[in-house]
Order: sequence, then structure tokens, then C-alpha cells
Amino acid sequence: MSREQCVERPLFGGAISSAFPLRFEDISNIRQVPDHQEGFADPSRDESLVFELLDLKTDVEDGGSAAWFLQDLAGEQNAEAGEMLEQSVVFEVEGLRHRNNPAIITTATGQMAISKGRQGREAQNIVKVYLANIRLKEVGTDVLITAYEPVLINPFSVSASTVGAGLTVPATQSGLLPMAEVFKIAVTSFKVHDWSLFDDGS
Repeated sequence: MSREQCVERPLFGGAISSAFPLRFEDISNIRQVPDHQEGFADPSRDESLVFELLDLKTDVEDGGSAAWFLQDLAGEQNAEAGEMLEQSVVFEVEGLRHRNNPAIITTATGQMAISKGRQGREAQNIVKVYLANIRLKEVGTDVLITAYEPVLINPFSVSASTVGAGLTVPATQSGLLPMAEVFKIAVTSFKVHDWSLFDDGS
């Protein structure tokens, strides 16, 4: 049984917060991250969690929005052998209510072959990807929360030197929360503290 604690972490200057384990370090301390993103990683397990603010995709239906963004992500990553494992129904989040309209959330889980950084296809790792789309329609924003969990590390990947090649060790064996649980907590604890972040004029 994991005893790992999740701690509320400030995002985007404290305008937003979400809870996840302290082992996930701020990626911006290592490399530049775009202004619309906040990224956190556990280098010892090659797991990562990314929060992203995008303009609302009005042409994408609520019911399949997370699956749409997951497929879009696979295209951006030049991922191969992409496979959709699961997608959720639409549900509303009363805690993210703005101007009497609750946020809408859908989630999707997939598995894809992804290379790290500029490495080529010969170094692709098999990664399980969890994606949540929080639709804040009143402020014209799609929030994406994406969690990456390596399943199989390629011996040619740069990750092999820290994590080791082959099948990854389950988090629970190391006394850590599984990535599926980290993702779930990060999504359900997501809060907006300052709606002016979205420049909606309110």
C-alpha cells in the first residue's frame, strides 16, 4: 500500500492549483517551458505530468474532446502504434463553476510509441498516456492535464540510463502512487483561484 502524499501545488503564478506528489519536479528548472504550459517530471521513473491552457476548440464535441486531443497529441509526438484504451463519459464539475456554468470534463487513456526529445524512431518507448480535457467555456479555454507513464523503455532511449531498459517497475513496488492514481488526483483537485488569468474581462 502506497503512503505517498499528494500536495497542492500552485500553477500559473498561483491562479490555478492541483495536487500531486512532491517527487514530480518543475520542468522549467531544467528547460524552457511555453507560457501556456506547466510541466512536472519524476526523472527516476521518467513519469511526467503536464498542464496546458489552450483556446477552446469550438468545433470539437464535448463527448469526444479528450479522445480528440489524445489523437492530436499522438500526431504532434509523431507517435506510432497509437491505441485508444479507454475514454470516459462527460461529467460536470461543480467546484469549477464560473458564472453559474460548471466545467465539463472528459478523459481518455491511450498507449503510444514515443521518442524522447530529438531521438529517432529506433529509440521509441512504449508509453501509457492519460489525458483529461477540462472545458471552461465561459472563458473560452480548454485545459489539458496529461500524464505520461512509460511501460517499456527502449535500450536506445536516453531514459534507459536512469530508469533502465525493458519493462518498468510498477510504482506500488516502490511504495509510490501508480500514475493512474496520480492523474486522477491531479484532475479532481484542479482548482481555479483567479479567473482573470483567462483575460475574459471579468
